[in-house]
Amino acid sequence: MYNTHSGNLIGNTPHSKPASSNLATPKELMSFKMASQYYQEMQDSFKNNNKSREFPAHTAKVHSVAWSCDGRRLASGSFDKTASVFILEKDRLVKENNYRGHGDSVDQLCWHPTNPDLFVTASGDKTIRIWDVRTTKCIATVNTKGENINICWSPDGQTIAVGNKDDVVTFIDAKTHRSKAEEQFKFEVNEISWNNDNDMFFLTNGNGCINILSYPELKPIQSINAHPSNCICIKFDPTGKYFATGSADALVSLWNVEELVCVRCFSRLDWPVRTLSFSHDGKMLASASEDHFIDIAEVETGEKLWEVQCDSPTFTVAWHPKRPLLAYACDDKEGKYDNNREAGTVKLFGLPNDS
Repeated sequence: MYNTHSGNLIGNTPHSKPASSNLATPKELMSFKMASQYYQEMQDSFKNNNKSREFPAHTAKVHSVAWSCDGRRLASGSFDKTASVFILEKDRLVKENNYRGHGDSVDQLCWHPTNPDLFVTASGDKTIRIWDVRTTKCIATVNTKGENINICWSPDGQTIAVGNKDDVVTFIDAKTHRSKAEEQFKFEVNEISWNNDNDMFFLTNGNGCINILSYPELKPIQSINAHPSNCICIKFDPTGKYFATGSADALVSLWNVEELVCVRCFSRLDWPVRTLSFSHDGKMLASASEDHFIDIAEVETGEKLWEVQCDSPTFTVAWHPKRPLLAYACDDKEGKYDNNREAGTVKLFGLPNDS
């Protein structure tokens, strides 16, 4: 790990301490005690609720899944140019609608942070579309300059940021649907996100760095050397205490938001980390890659809580905003014999074993 200020290597582990402070403080001991109690509770819970079910969603690969803020609906975006929305009914997903209109793959989508009826999709067709599940219609199509691959909605709901393949990030007013600002970056921009306080904007880049800009000024604040290779994804935990990044080095690193220091790494995956999600209480972190499992870690200790077995690489994971239910999508093929057809299914983990 690198010292974020000097760029120097500091110790063997991201949470190594100076020799003088090897003893844990009472606060840390209490935190670990609470963590181990939580660990036991969740282990017991998953022993009875570790079933995964799959639900047909698309005719091609699913790139993105996301829950509405109230947890009633799950949306998925696919290579088949559509988005699908499901309603969560007890232990299953029931397809509500399919959303058509994009002329190219739907690469990423996200819901409005506080309105459970609105979601937005980013597509390679050089547009983003805002959809309303009450009317099942596209309420706005916004033209952008390039093929869009990343999208996020600001925590205050006022702005949508979209990143394209040319490393341009456009900030769009969610009410007027007009561009407010546009930034061209000189590095490969991967995932983008506001912090929970809405006053900083984060980008992960191809050089292994996390770039932090002030918001709304978009002035550079800091560039953190987070990983030795491509830094792919970033997620903030719902409590605002941590954010996590996933990298091509197969590591997930956990960062303290206030101090911007790495507090620990998760290293159970062998392939580039593609997707991350914190549970609703901020205490679990799911990460996935081309490994045929999803790693579920306890945030405070880094210990493995559970492993969700998959038959193929996983592209996207999303914890439910209120329950220990994990939605995800893999690179599935239709049937064991026809390897050319993609399945386009959405999966749900955390269902009762007897469901």
